[in-house]
Amino acid sequence: MSAEQSDADAEIQALVKRLARPHASGGDVVERAALLAAGGNFAAVMEWISDNAGVAEAMATQAPRGGLHGPRQGLASATEPPAPLRFVLPAGALATRVPGPS
Repeated sequence: MSAEQSDADAEIQALVKRLARPHASGGDVVERAALLAAGGNFAAVMEWISDNAGVAEAMATQAPRGGLHGPRQGLASATEPPAPLRFVLPAGALATRVPGPS
């Protein structure tokens, strides 16, 4: 890993650590909305989360609703699964790392 990649990794780790909260699993959880609001490279943050064993929190499924306030028929967004709202990181994923020899 180059020094530039290491710096970018450290910046992303600091961002996620700042936005994360404790999770019932013993790890940490970070809200997708908080990551988006923080700005920066969202794709790089998502890659960092997946590289550090983070997973999207399982969302409860709801029965499809019809009627006036249900999803409109024929819209693609009504059939696509919603984006995950939170990402769970295992315990220790946000621990401060000591840089190794380059």
